Amino acid sequence: MSGDSVDPMIHEDALPGEERKLSPQPDWEPRYPGSGRLKDKVAIVTGADSGIGRAVAALYAREGADIAIFYLCEHEDAEKTKAIIEAEGRRAILVPGDLGDPEFAPKAVQKVIDTFGRLDILVNNAGEQHPDEDIRDISDEQLRRTFQTNIYAMFYLVQAARAHLNKGAAIVNCTSVTMYKGSEQLLDYSATKGAITAFTRSLSANLVEQGIRVNAVAPGPIWTPLNPFGGKAPEEIPEFGKDTPMGRPGQPNEVAPAFLFLACEDASYMTGQVLHPNGGVIVNG
Repeated sequence: MSGDSVDPMIHEDALPGEERKLSPQPDWEPRYPGSGRLKDKVAIVTGADSGIGRAVAALYAREGADIAIFYLCEHEDAEKTKAIIEAEGRRAILVPGDLGDPEFAPKAVQKVIDTFGRLDILVNNAGEQHPDEDIRDISDEQLRRTFQTNIYAMFYLVQAARAHLNKGAAIVNCTSVTMYKGSEQLLDYSATKGAITAFTRSLSANLVEQGIRVNAVAPGPIWTPLNPFGGKAPEEIPEFGKDTPMGRPGQPNEVAPAFLFLACEDASYMTGQVLHPNGGVIVNG
């Protein structure tokens, strides 16, 4: 890592986690046939090796897009996502690396351009979280690392992608229900999600005259590797998502359609907005 950046915290816990080891397996499969809403588009999806990112990549591919899979180190999961995309008849490339490193984004985006020749959609989905009961337990390393992955990386990627995004392009960021209702054990994570929402609204105003739309999705509790592999206390996993009005966690393929809607022309009159697939939690959105 360069400068004051902190190396990925993949040794502190099991994060980012392997979807292939998760039981039960998350539902990533698109639920309906494609209709060409992203025909011949090119999308970067960060964190597309598993979870919401995989479901988004699969749905985008079904709708006609080629996908660049940005991920940290879960190579087997990433290879499966690549195979999923190719099974839909679309092209995919794997781009491993640390999104929190400012030197990664320019090289990674250039690889996308060299491979596909264009970029139409940037999905900033990757994130990390580390639960703490007491704010005094949040180390400086953890604090900086969480902000690097969750919000600094979005700045780096947008900066690198900006020259390649033309009128009609879309940026979709992943914030969280914790931005709106808080989380007593995820103080640093929730703070980054607040920053992401503010970033989304501000960037939308910055790019609207260029015809580039910027929106966000704020998922509630979704069954992905993020929580079972260190993002939540083990004893809390059996109750994960049961406090929502629907009484269960969501599945990645229940969130992916929100990312599709915001990326395609169906949302042509929306920018600076946030969608809330969260199991019925009413937020001041």
